[in-house]
This record gives sequence, C-alpha cells and structure tokens, in this order.
Amino acid sequence: MPSAVWGAAAAAEPFAVMEDAAPPGLHFLDTPGVRTLFTPGMLAVGDALADAYAQGRFVCVLGDAGVGKTFAVHTAARRLGELLLLPLYLRAQPTPADLRACLHKALKLRGEPLADPGAADAWIRRTLALKPHIVVVEDAHRLSASCFEYLRFLHDDLPQGLCVVLIASTHGERRMRAQRMLATRTAGWPYIWPLTRDQVPKAVAALHPVWQSVAPDDLKALDARLADGCLRRWAVLTFHTQRALAATGASKPDWGMLEAVADRVDGGRRP
Repeated sequence: MPSAVWGAAAAAEPFAVMEDAAPPGLHFLDTPGVRTLFTPGMLAVGDALADAYAQGRFVCVLGDAGVGKTFAVHTAARRLGELLLLPLYLRAQPTPADLRACLHKALKLRGEPLADPGAADAWIRRTLALKPHIVVVEDAHRLSASCFEYLRFLHDDLPQGLCVVLIASTHGERRMRAQRMLATRTAGWPYIWPLTRDQVPKAVAALHPVWQSVAPDDLKALDARLADGCLRRWAVLTFHTQRALAATGASKPDWGMLEAVADRVDGGRRP
C-alpha cells in the first residue's frame, strides 16, 4: 500500500533509497554520497505526521539519540510542503516566553517580539490562522507544564487546530505520556527503533556505496563496536572511512582500515 507521504516507492523493498536528495545540512556531517533510506522509522513518522497535519493535531516522535528522529520529521514535513515547517530552537529550560520568541522568528514576523504577551500571542495566532503549519519542538520532554499549556492554548485557539511535532528521547517518554493535554490531541506516537544487527548489512550498503564491498559480518562487527544500529553513528563512520580512503588512495576499505577508523572514532576504546 503506498504511503501517504512517501508514495509507492517506499513499499518497494526494505531500506529502499529515496530518489529525492536531502537538503544540505539535513544529513549528519553532510557526508558526501550518503543516501536517504526508507527505514521502518521513516515510514512510521511520515504516516503519523500526515495524519496529524490533516487533522491539525499533535504527534509525538520517540526514540534513542542518533536513530534519525529529527531527520525523519524534517524529511517528511518537506514532502508535505517546504514552507509549512516551523522548527523551534529552544534553550535548555524554555519558558512560554521562549516559545513566543521562537514562533515570532520562525514565522518571520517583523521586528522584535512584542513585550506584551497578549499582543504577541494575538499576532502569532493571526499568522498561524492564515494557513496550516507544522511546528517542530526538539527535546520536548524538557518542556515545563506551562510550555505544554501554551502549546495547548495555540492548538485549541485555532479553528483548524495546529500540527505540533514533539520530538523526545526514550527516557523522556514517561514524562510526555504524563501530559494529560496530549491524550486527546495527539494523532500518533511513532517510535523509531535502532536497526537490528541483521538489518545493518542491507541498510548500510544502501546508505552509502563505500560499504557495498565490505562483508556483512564485518559490518555487523563494526555496528556492535560503535553504532548499535544508529544511523547517525554510521554517518560518522562513513565520513571517516571516506577520509581514510582519500588519504591512502585505496579503492575500498579492508578490515585493517576499518579498525583504524573505529579507533579514531572511539579513541581506541575496546568493548
């Protein structure tokens, strides 16, 4: 069945490669040649985001660090419409005032945020009501109760609702689910899991051509030592392997080179 966001290509085979190139800065380290894969997590986030956007509701994206939560959300949101995305870059312990300031900037409103909260909110609400948006909040498990209440206020005040993506780590899931206001306003709770060890050879070979000549067992061993199924770590390994190939003039990595790359990445630490 074709995905609402990704289309029929996503269902072609496990870890199919997306034809569209990711925008600059979206892939970790901007490693040359890294491809965008239709991982199970990407598919789940895309479908959940499409539902939340259509309904004007929240969606909570959960997973460990490095599994691709932010990448999946931004890639899916851009499929729905480049101009819809409003990422909020908040400080460590944000307040509602920080949310107002970030929304003011993301919406490209003129001048500095208004000092009067009521006037600032009125301007933000009027702008949000002009067309649908997708508000993205990183590390949402760090939000205070007053911040969650502010997002609820914006959502409930708009006739069409508001699609808000809350990205949270695994250890923050309990705090997220404890927010009562999310219970009736959330369209989905997609979870992005790390790749399993058996999935790694197929996924990594599709991720970048440099891995296509490496034996599956070697890829599994490298994953066990450094990556644990996290594609962000594989992007780091790809980056350093490319540099090693360029420095030595080799056409493909052997196990000795991969061990040297692993030593560089983890400082020579052994499990």
